[in-house]
Amino acid sequence: MELLLIAAVLAAVVFLVMKSQNKDKASSANQLDDAKADARQSIERLGGQVFNLTGTDDASKQALADASERYTAAGSQIEQATTPVQARLAKQTALEGLYYIRAARTAMGMDPGPEVPSIDGQKSAGAVTEDREIEFEGRQVSASPNPSARTPNYYPGGRVAGRPVPAGWYSEPWWKPALVAGAWGVGSMFLFSAMFSGMAGVPYDANEFADGYEAGLEDGMAGDGAEGGDFGGGEDYTAMDGGDFGGGDFGGGDFGGGDFGGGDFGGGDFGGGDFGDFGF
Repeated sequence: MELLLIAAVLAAVVFLVMKSQNKDKASSANQLDDAKADARQSIERLGGQVFNLTGTDDASKQALADASERYTAAGSQIEQATTPVQARLAKQTALEGLYYIRAARTAMGMDPGPEVPSIDGQKSAGAVTEDREIEFEGRQVSASPNPSARTPNYYPGGRVAGRPVPAGWYSEPWWKPALVAGAWGVGSMFLFSAMFSGMAGVPYDANEFADGYEAGLEDGMAGDGAEGGDFGGGEDYTAMDGGDFGGGDFGGGDFGGGDFGGGDFGGGDFGGGDFGDFGF
């Protein structure tokens, strides 16, 4: 009798454990499905704009090319997503693309459309608030809060390889070598200091930049960035490879090593027509 009782208790325990595990799996699956659906909404909105806008000058064409790259990357990311965090990363990439769409529309003198939710690290990186021009490695590098023939390269603001890049328009994408390599060159501190020292709206100094200073954790606590800090306190999620998740500053977590997928960030250019009714 005692053996039967013990067997019955063990069977009940096993049943409850299996039931709990199945419930957890179902809950995780639901969370992933919800996160994917949420990401796809932003990706589809970005795609609608990517294929319905045509640039009219260098600034708008470049911004649209960057938006197209984000669309390609986000589509690849959502197809590969196996966790809610990965799905939210795809949404983050799509939101960044929508900022490029707004920039392109601004460059063409159009209404930029509805506001886009903040992307991770954007607020803490600051923004260009005045025209600046410096000499760097034998060439002139300019920054401006407005698009122009001199400053046709837009960046929505955030961190690249752990360091801030303020939102604004630039004569060249000086952050892209770090985006590709995952590390900044030795002259980057000088460029940052010369370009942004004393500029209102850029809350960093050269020493903080050199140390890879990150305020992302503060952003996450304050609700800045992706879904109020869903990405783990403001790591670097900018422009992933169209074919894999790369890594940013994930430190080998869900997304593996090497910033930005080992140096690629996907891409492709495109054309288009009009923005329609801003279907954000």
